[in-house]
Amino acid sequence: MSGHMVILPVLVPFFTGIALILLALRRIEAQRAVSLAGAVLLLVLSAWLVGTADKGATLVYRLGDWPAPFGIVLVLDRLSALMVLLTSVIALFSLLHAMQGEDAAGPLYHSLFQFQLVGLNGAFLTGDLFNLFVFFEILLIASYCLLVHGPTGPRLRAGVHYVVLNLAGSALFLIAVGTLYGVTGTLNMADMALKVALLGPADAALVRAAALLLLIVFALKAALIPLYFWLPGAYSSASAPVAALFAIMTKVGVYCIIRVYTLIFGSAAGVAADVAVPWLLPLALLTVTVGVIGALASRELRRMQGYLLISSVGVMLSGTAMFTAAAVSAGLYYLVHSTIVMAGMFLIADLVSRQRGGKDDLLVSGPALPQTALLGGLFMFGAIAVAGLPPLSGFLGKVLILHAALPAVAMPWIWAVLLGSGLLSIVALSRAGIILFWVVDPDDEMLAHTAWSARAVAPAAGLMVVVILLSAFAGPLTAFTAAASEQLLAPDAYIRAVLDGGAR
Repeated sequence: MSGHMVILPVLVPFFTGIALILLALRRIEAQRAVSLAGAVLLLVLSAWLVGTADKGATLVYRLGDWPAPFGIVLVLDRLSALMVLLTSVIALFSLLHAMQGEDAAGPLYHSLFQFQLVGLNGAFLTGDLFNLFVFFEILLIASYCLLVHGPTGPRLRAGVHYVVLNLAGSALFLIAVGTLYGVTGTLNMADMALKVALLGPADAALVRAAALLLLIVFALKAALIPLYFWLPGAYSSASAPVAALFAIMTKVGVYCIIRVYTLIFGSAAGVAADVAVPWLLPLALLTVTVGVIGALASRELRRMQGYLLISSVGVMLSGTAMFTAAAVSAGLYYLVHSTIVMAGMFLIADLVSRQRGGKDDLLVSGPALPQTALLGGLFMFGAIAVAGLPPLSGFLGKVLILHAALPAVAMPWIWAVLLGSGLLSIVALSRAGIILFWVVDPDDEMLAHTAWSARAVAPAAGLMVVVILLSAFAGPLTAFTAAASEQLLAPDAYIRAVLDGGAR
């Protein structure tokens, strides 16, 4: 029975989205009830799957009962279970925030939201490289529509850039997948790992080129330098709940880098062994640097947060790019932390900007906020978490990465970049907080009518509570990520589970 549960993170949002299409012309309350029920069910299911994966088994679901490598498989291990749970948490709080009114701007908001979850969960669970492309397209099509949902103008311009770049990425993805299929004769990732390891020198150049082409595609999704420039505009233009949900989208690229370059192109890949290793760490450190410099230069709060999200991607890949058990574990812990806190910060930015009238999220003096203490406290808490100050999980995640870097040749660079970026993040966030909450323009009247109820603040506050839980339960979580990193760096069990049958 547990094997059949693997497909449910895809089916639950899929059927919820279909039901919501049928309810598109009904009252918004009915849509909200169905969408919220689907999100809660998905969260409960995801938590159960994490508990199941933590027992160490790799569960495989074969669609149509076709044997691998000929059929489509979904695979659940610790990493995929963790990513599905993280998606469910972000989705629930983003949906609760959207239900404050953002979802009423169009009849298909909730169905698009659910189809976005279909693509995300499918990408995390699939064991087939072509179906990874298919799930990429599902989540991208839903994200195109969600990005431009509501008022047009800046959202439409950002959406055009976003669509064009991702279409180019999709074309490169197909070229890479087609090349690998031509060389190996398979699309199943476990089978491909075996076939790549047996390739001779004659195929070395072609398979390494395809592997690096895939790295470009995943780097675009993850917003690694130099392919990061689409993110600040897109995320700052999107509505707050959409931007919060998009916080997990960059992690799809990170997940694919970790999965593909440990499973298929890891140390046992023969002529393509460790093909991404020389590139990942320098790109990650440059991404951290560029992201924090962009945050310092930003004149809008949401754009600043977009750059901080880029920087956080670099931090987590600085850990995983070392490809040691301790470093990968540290990177995964920081991945969970940064996704939660950045999603919460996008929601907080929305609460703040709506109280500033025409000043929106511009980092200029504005009216005194009706709820300065509440929103300022939330912003300060989030800023501490983003910057990696003690005692929150961001501090622990960075300490784990720095400790894992001690044996590395690049240790001085890793320490300098991560510690320096933390300091500059504090500067950027402090400047924004001072302007938003302390610098008051006396010519602006207080907008008391925009004061928020506890219900409106609850989703953002809830994500900050999750950050506290990540800190309080850091021991069990780091034990889980350590076990996940060991699974990733020793993929033989994954390969055997997929090719020898697994649970169906």
